[in-house]
Amino acid sequence: MKLKVIGCEVLARLLYHCASQSPHTIDIELLRYGQHQQPSNLRMALQAAIDASASQGYHAILLAYGLCGKSTEGLTARAVPLVIPRAHDCITLFLGSRQRYNEQFTQVPGTYWYVQDYLERDDGSETGLAIGANTSADAEALRASYVEKYGEDNANYLMEVMGAWQAHYQRAAFIDLGLADASATQAQAQFDAAQRGWAFERLAGEMALIQRLLNGQWDQDYLVLQPGQSIAMSYDESILTCR
Repeated sequence: MKLKVIGCEVLARLLYHCASQSPHTIDIELLRYGQHQQPSNLRMALQAAIDASASQGYHAILLAYGLCGKSTEGLTARAVPLVIPRAHDCITLFLGSRQRYNEQFTQVPGTYWYVQDYLERDDGSETGLAIGANTSADAEALRASYVEKYGEDNANYLMEVMGAWQAHYQRAAFIDLGLADASATQAQAQFDAAQRGWAFERLAGEMALIQRLLNGQWDQDYLVLQPGQSIAMSYDESILTCR
């Protein structure tokens, strides 16, 4: 098959590696990470990419996303099937399965996740709580950037919210896919954990969910939409359904 993959850029290494192992012809388009902080904007960007790819001779269009704060809800398949993993977010994609994601969430719900590609692609421009941000070393710099962008009062509010947000976490978890030297990212996660009084844990990443997506092995772990169908949130363990 000839397949088009539309994915978040934090999955770049994972996608290109799995594409090299796939028996199919794979074209990959990456969108800037952080857009899920504004779901409607990401939804529009994704639908535009789907629409642009629909008439280019692909057998299917694959989304390397999860529900991602409902950013993918409402996306519609056009002339060819649209396939998306049944996942809440990209952490499921890095861990390799919904089962493993659920196990980790149940065991330590207050987990702050670190992945090499997040930190490498963070240019400091995101307005949300980027992974690795707001350590004691860069808190003042972060506050200064907020003052410049949003004003003194809003900056104080954002820093207060971030402080309260951190209080809900007990663990820094670093996911290592083994695709590159990630020692610097792991060191950052360990440093942040020590500064914030969190436990630290390294977890091996698993590529199975993305590999099967690119291999065309679309079982119950994937939602396959036919032309005209749209993605909807299912409100159960299947996460996604079609309408």
